[in-house]
Amino acid sequence: MERLLHYVWKYKLYAATPLITTEGRPVQVIDPGMQNTDAGPDFFNAKIKIDGTLWVGSVEIHDKSSDWLLHHHDTDKAYDCVILHIIGFNDFQPVRTNGNPIPQMLLTVPENILRSIDWLLYREAALPCLDHITGIAPLHIACWMEALLSERLERKTHDIFLLLDAYQTDWNEVFYITLTRNFGFGVNNDAFERLAKSLPLRCIQKQRNSHSQIEAMLFGQAGMLEEENDDHYYRLLQREYDFLRHKFGLSPMEDFVFKNLRTRPVNFPYLKVAQLAALWVRYDTLFSAILEARSTGEIKKYFRIPPAGYWETHYHFRYASPRKEKTIGENALNILLINTVVPMLFAYGLHNKRPEYCERATRLLESIPPEKNTIVSTFCNAGIAVHHAGDSQALIQLKREYCEKKKCLYCRIGFRMLKTTIGQKTV
Repeated sequence: MERLLHYVWKYKLYAATPLITTEGRPVQVIDPGMQNTDAGPDFFNAKIKIDGTLWVGSVEIHDKSSDWLLHHHDTDKAYDCVILHIIGFNDFQPVRTNGNPIPQMLLTVPENILRSIDWLLYREAALPCLDHITGIAPLHIACWMEALLSERLERKTHDIFLLLDAYQTDWNEVFYITLTRNFGFGVNNDAFERLAKSLPLRCIQKQRNSHSQIEAMLFGQAGMLEEENDDHYYRLLQREYDFLRHKFGLSPMEDFVFKNLRTRPVNFPYLKVAQLAALWVRYDTLFSAILEARSTGEIKKYFRIPPAGYWETHYHFRYASPRKEKTIGENALNILLINTVVPMLFAYGLHNKRPEYCERATRLLESIPPEKNTIVSTFCNAGIAVHHAGDSQALIQLKREYCEKKKCLYCRIGFRMLKTTIGQKTV
């Protein structure tokens, strides 16, 4: 209920009946103030007339007025600036630390808003708003999609900044870790990230002249060279890894952390490791090359490197398969660009105050087709136009951060529907 009171106050959705304090004094809201996401009162810099007198200060909102005591605001001088206490139920008179009473106002949530909120939050349908999206102006949808994309890029950038802090702002190392993680293609992301963190890029760079040694280090660290196998190439990698693990003081992972179940052969972790090895044989500082690239096509060329010849007839070490080139496919390449190259470029631009790299990241997204998944198709079927990967990334952000968490109150689609009182419509 308190969250709903916040919402109604912020957007001035309260009933049209005159507002009065619990003492009967008239209240006129000139400005509800700015919502505070840090410690202290809920809204600051509010402008309110109480009985004709203008007050400028903070607003605090509680479900019950006695929550003022429960949260120890009565002894906190930070709350002495509160000019109005908004409540849903009156059971206490709050005072400032000097003993002066604080004006209170009961805020009634309009019935139509309550019905709409109940309809959105508690209807059994996973996405109750879908049937009503077509009733929202395309401009509102487009603006919300733009904001959602920014949120998603900021989240990914945050993860990259954490890695930069951990690895002494080594962009090439962070790119290596991020790229390796995304070679897991969802189901194996965490396992591939562990692999990258267990094998520093410098170890790979020192053996760049030998394709088999780079493969040996990656497969060995992944725990994929621990079995008995008569395959000649497998035994070669075992011998190479035995030497290299002692040279660099490496400790292998357990191979069971990599999942093959419900994974297509082209996404088997063995093949992904081989494709990854081919990249680091060709480039020791791939991110530096990407920073200089001028087009999506140029960036994609960096990734179209076939793995060692052995993999033309293998998806794993256990037995051979019909000959087929195993270069990274177009769809997989697009996913790597969306999840690795775009956020790395965006983060690089933010960190170094180079907005041109942020713009390049956005343009890159706009040059990639939208992702094909159930999230995107669900919203497409509901009437939201999806033109490129920027749009699909926005919809993924919407589904995961708002729909799944039932944050309809904070979603602009939910807000528009509340304004039109969808809960009164027959479903």
